[in-house]
Amino acid sequence: MRKATRKDWIKCSVAVVLYLLFLLWVKSWLGLLALPFIVDNYITKFIPWGWWKKSESKLVRGVMSWVDSIVFALVAVYFVHQFLFQNYVIPTSSLEKSLLVGDYLFVSKANYGPRKPHTPLSMPLTQHTMPLTGGKSYIDAVQWDYERVPGLEDIELGDIVVFNYPAGDTATTNPEVIDYYKMCYSIGAERFPNRPNLDSLSVERRRAIFDLYYNTGRQEIEKNPHIFGEKVWRPVDRRENYVKRCVGLPGDVLHIKDKVIYLNNKPSKQPQNAQFNYWVTFKAQIPERLRHELGISKKDLIDGACGNGLYCLPLTDAVRDKLATYTKLVASIVPYENKSAGDIYPLNGHTGWTADNYGPVWIPKRGESINLTLDNIAVYERPIAVYEGNKLQVKDGKIFINDKPADSYTFKMDYYWMMGDNRHNSADSRYWGFVPEDHIVGKPLFIWLSLDEDRGWFDGKIRWSRIFRSVGSFN
Repeated sequence: MRKATRKDWIKCSVAVVLYLLFLLWVKSWLGLLALPFIVDNYITKFIPWGWWKKSESKLVRGVMSWVDSIVFALVAVYFVHQFLFQNYVIPTSSLEKSLLVGDYLFVSKANYGPRKPHTPLSMPLTQHTMPLTGGKSYIDAVQWDYERVPGLEDIELGDIVVFNYPAGDTATTNPEVIDYYKMCYSIGAERFPNRPNLDSLSVERRRAIFDLYYNTGRQEIEKNPHIFGEKVWRPVDRRENYVKRCVGLPGDVLHIKDKVIYLNNKPSKQPQNAQFNYWVTFKAQIPERLRHELGISKKDLIDGACGNGLYCLPLTDAVRDKLATYTKLVASIVPYENKSAGDIYPLNGHTGWTADNYGPVWIPKRGESINLTLDNIAVYERPIAVYEGNKLQVKDGKIFINDKPADSYTFKMDYYWMMGDNRHNSADSRYWGFVPEDHIVGKPLFIWLSLDEDRGWFDGKIRWSRIFRSVGSFN
């Protein structure tokens, strides 16, 4: 055994102290088993970690040098990605104009506390699919229970949060499929053209109709893998990452009236860049210069075109007011009202709620209970059965949890209500319900790059004014 130098002891001491501080933070004393290996690497040298450096073969030294570098990089990346931060790019317009499509975010996992990985055997820097080759990027044979390291802060009202998509537990390998459950229901309902009026049915009969539509659609999807791809189940941390604004905290009663969010009967502050859709009638084509100035994307114009100069466009209050001043260009601006209740959460509840008039709904809080009735069971069914792992049934006018009659339930986790600032163009909690605490990924801190998909590289593609801008400044 080589005698350790003073420098070796200093390096070893620093490494051990940092490692012990890390174990104290994550509260994982099982990691103490790795201490002898850390000491051996610096002091005792029983294990020949760098055996390949003494090899007479130039090929062995060259190959193992690359292997050593790659393994170290993967371990370092996995550690940083799992416990400290990750990058996230805004793919859709749900948070415009607060965050824009093409914004690249630095997302801190330390602020809300990193989770112990649900799926520890996974490829770093992938979510659920291997790049290039396809297929799963994780092995779900090993699943760990939910635990979270203490964070620097709690989620507050108005925070922009990255989280795993709650309804993403089941998916298909077709990349165009977003919501498996809603797709099953829609496909199944189409198979029954003479659908009954749900208003005239009992709660149990409504649930039976929903189950019929859902199961019919599910069978249709499973019978046609050439169209929908393979059906897969994804663990919590392997589900798609979403980013929305927290507009409701655990224990709040949320109610949306005429597009205004009320919490506990008090109107909630609206983000300054919140957008709503308007019917805009143009007398002529909007000039490119003005379109860029107002922040109206080409996609908004294409998706919102209704013919004869009529468009359905998302606008902030400031943009709406400014657009109205161009009287030679704009004939009228009329508020859009979302009156559709067909795809609102819960699908099987038939509440009559819409995106503009929703609730009231109580947001579950850890340790608090709710009285369960046939009228509200659809709202809390998914948290009770899916997120907290209980067997829930409704039969003979009674609710059963784990085969026992139940008229109340005490929640094990905190839940949050997340919505996009682009209120009429955001798939959020109004459409798929609560976000459980075990789905929380992290807090975006700042934008490190922003690319405008409507512009070229030599025509303002990089939004320089947004780089290194704090996400908190968009509240």
